[in-house]
Amino acid sequence: MRGGGGAARGALAVALLLLRRCLLLGPLGPRPAGGQDGDGCGHTLLTLHSGTLSSKNYPGTYPNHTACRWHLRAPPGTSLLLAFGDVDLEPSEHCAHSSLLLADPEAGTAYGPYCRNAGPATPLLVTNSSTVTVLFNSTSHRSGRGLLLSYATSQHPDLISCLVRGTHYTQEHISVYCPAGCKDIDGDIWGNPTQGYRDTSVLCKAAVHAGAIADELGGQVTLSREKGITLYESAFANGLHSKRGSLSEKRLIFHKACSDVLDVATFNTSSWWHEVDALGQDRAWVAERAALGTAGHSWAAEPGSEAAWLELDLGTRRKITGIITKGSSEQHDYYVTSYRVSFSRDGKNWRPYRGSGGQEDKIFEGNIDSHGEVSNAFIPPIVARYIRVLPRSWHQRVALKVALVGCQSARVRTPQPYVPSVPKEVPVPTSRSPGRTPIPGVALEPERAGSTLLVMLLIGGFVLLCSSLLLLAFLCRRKRKPAAQLNCGITKGYPNLDASQVCSLQSLSSPGSMLASFPVAATPGDLSLTQSPEYAEPDLVQVSPGSQPGPSTFKPLPDEGYALPLVVSHYDVPGKHHDYAEPLLPEPEYATPFGEPEPTGARQSPCGVAGLPGSSRYDAPALRPGRLELSRECSLSHVYHEAL
Repeated sequence: MRGGGGAARGALAVALLLLRRCLLLGPLGPRPAGGQDGDGCGHTLLTLHSGTLSSKNYPGTYPNHTACRWHLRAPPGTSLLLAFGDVDLEPSEHCAHSSLLLADPEAGTAYGPYCRNAGPATPLLVTNSSTVTVLFNSTSHRSGRGLLLSYATSQHPDLISCLVRGTHYTQEHISVYCPAGCKDIDGDIWGNPTQGYRDTSVLCKAAVHAGAIADELGGQVTLSREKGITLYESAFANGLHSKRGSLSEKRLIFHKACSDVLDVATFNTSSWWHEVDALGQDRAWVAERAALGTAGHSWAAEPGSEAAWLELDLGTRRKITGIITKGSSEQHDYYVTSYRVSFSRDGKNWRPYRGSGGQEDKIFEGNIDSHGEVSNAFIPPIVARYIRVLPRSWHQRVALKVALVGCQSARVRTPQPYVPSVPKEVPVPTSRSPGRTPIPGVALEPERAGSTLLVMLLIGGFVLLCSSLLLLAFLCRRKRKPAAQLNCGITKGYPNLDASQVCSLQSLSSPGSMLASFPVAATPGDLSLTQSPEYAEPDLVQVSPGSQPGPSTFKPLPDEGYALPLVVSHYDVPGKHHDYAEPLLPEPEYATPFGEPEPTGARQSPCGVAGLPGSSRYDAPALRPGRLELSRECSLSHVYHEAL
């Protein structure tokens, strides 16, 4: 009994379904493309390539006992794709009370019925037909938002619904197809074209606000998800108001080509207003005040003038993709609320802009206050030199500031048909003959390629060899010159010594039996960095009466001969310091050190050579390595006195 009852109920449901279909369709016959009829139809925009439809009052509760039929047709050779945005019909068994049915009358196929408890399995339905009839029926019910459906042709497999938000994606770069008709679907957007949009905004509606697509056409949208900002400012653009939003993790940036602000050569107007205020001061609202970046008041037409217009001359032909308008200023509450646009290439023959429809002149929505900026996109773009803005309605007075957006170059590329994103095959590299390797920037004939390459290689090798030889000669010369200066440069300024004898002084060994008179301090650093006195202090050394006086550091008398001293080290360079020191005052500044009287006769010199002055009775042990410089000085002093 249960099986029989279930079959009966199923048959009854099918009968009711067919009855509803017949009642809705009426007599079969040709239907106009994109047609609709019935009392349950809501927002609907149907075009040849895409569209959007909804039930009445969506997203509010749909009415009782209503029905609607939409007839969709795609171009020949294509099929239809349907994106389910929302199907919220009151649940019932077999969707008997409220239902959505998709049918192809020509092929006899059907999809559904759908309701809340029997919704579509996937958000995108791919059909094999170019015509589909959408049937919506409602009876008595208590709740339900109704339905929202979008469609496109099979050329756009990345079709999305009008309700998809930026948060539905995780990848950084997004490319989707937005259907026509999403502008008037309920959904919030935060931000503006300059800052970007909060990622919680509905994507296709934000694309219309940014001017990336036209709502009456739909189109492919490319955007990126970037780092969010603290505050999103609201704006009015392309007939849509956006909201002011707070911080978000990501923001949506729409990519648009040809969006630079164009330079205007001259402004022309039908008239301008010469204002005289209550204080008798003049204010000229001339055409040049119409530039968007101008501070202060704007251009304004003369009061009472009919058919006022503002003309912009770009100087040459440009590709114009949008316009930005603004009112007078914050001090004056004048602005244009709607306007038309016409364009010309020669300044004489003018054509009105009609947008994508091409049937009537397009009316653009203007400003809502005197200080905010409003953007409108030209889709398709305008290619012209002259643009005229013709106000249709305004607040108090015709006053306007304008800027045009587009490309400096007027070359327009032919739009390419959309190709779905499919994995591309990796091209197989073709084999190339090894004897014909191309050289960038050099065109070689096949029969002369071998000889030319050989000549180029020989020339290059010769240049490399010559450069190496020159570098080697320079390095060798640079090494020999310092060596010669180090070995024999000691003879400069001392003519009494043999050059061979002086040059061999560095090879003299330091005998271990030599005794030093005084401890030698550590080797001094660079004396150029120290502050030496202008004359050296005299050594306080006791000299016995019988000893031979040594060389003095005091200034000699005029009758005494004076020869250049022996240059022993780089510290004793004549001209760098004073050659001799002035004698001290008769009374010494410092006390004379204690000492014992020495025997008469020859003294032992600090270098261990008899007869040389400067010896002391305090003899140090044999020289240590740290006193190598003293040994060399003693050796040089010995040679010096032998030469004398």
